[in-house]
Amino acid sequence: MLSIRSNLSAAAFVVGLVAAAVCVVLKVSPVAAMSAGMALAAILAGYFLYFFRDPERNPPRDERLVLAGADGVVFGIKELREEQYMKVDAVRISIFLSLFDVHVNRAPVSGSSKFLGYFPGKHVFTFKEKSSDYNQHNAILITGRTKCLVKQIVGPVCRRVVYWPHHDREVMLAAGDRIGMMKFGSRLDMYFPKSDVSVVVREGDRVLAGETVVAKLNSGGIR
Repeated sequence: MLSIRSNLSAAAFVVGLVAAAVCVVLKVSPVAAMSAGMALAAILAGYFLYFFRDPERNPPRDERLVLAGADGVVFGIKELREEQYMKVDAVRISIFLSLFDVHVNRAPVSGSSKFLGYFPGKHVFTFKEKSSDYNQHNAILITGRTKCLVKQIVGPVCRRVVYWPHHDREVMLAAGDRIGMMKFGSRLDMYFPKSDVSVVVREGDRVLAGETVVAKLNSGGIR
C-alpha cells in the first residue's frame, strides 16, 4: 500500500508540472503557472493518500456473525438463484462504494477462501442491477460454517480490482481479514445460501468492512 501511495504521489507531481507547463504556454505568468501546478499536485497527492488509507478494524469474534465486506452503503438486498458457483437459492447483499470510502475489502465470514477468477466485462454504473452480471469483476468463494460468494465489481471510474491472497490455492481466513481492494469507486456483492442466514441490515444503511454485522448465521451446516 505504501508503494502505491508513493507512485501515485509521484504521478500527482508530474501532473502538476504538466499543468504548470500548459499555463506557461497559455501565457500565464511563470509564478502563477507554478502556483497552479503545485496546488493541483498537492490536491491530487492529498486525495491519493486519503483514498488508499487502510484503517485498522476490530471484527467481533463471533462465528455466527456475517460482516460487511466493504465500506459504503447497502443499496440492494435481493433473493435470487445463484447457479454458477453455489447452486442454491441465495440472498445477495450489495454495497456501493463512493470515491470517498475506504476501498480495502475484508472477508465477511471465516473459512477457506478460493479465488475463482478475474472476469473482464463492461463498466456500467455499479448502482445498476445488470452490473452484477456484466461488469468486470473478481469472484471469490469462502467456505466455512456457510458459503459466501464475493464479487469485487468495477464501474466506469474503477478500473482495477485486486485479490491479495494466493490465486492458485485456498487460504484460511478469519472474518474481517483483508482480502483485497477495489480502486476508485465500485461495488461489492456478497451471496449467501438463503436458508443459512438472517439479514439484519437494510437498504440505505452505512456499513464498515470487518465491523458492521450484516447478517447472522442460522443453525445448520453449509450447503
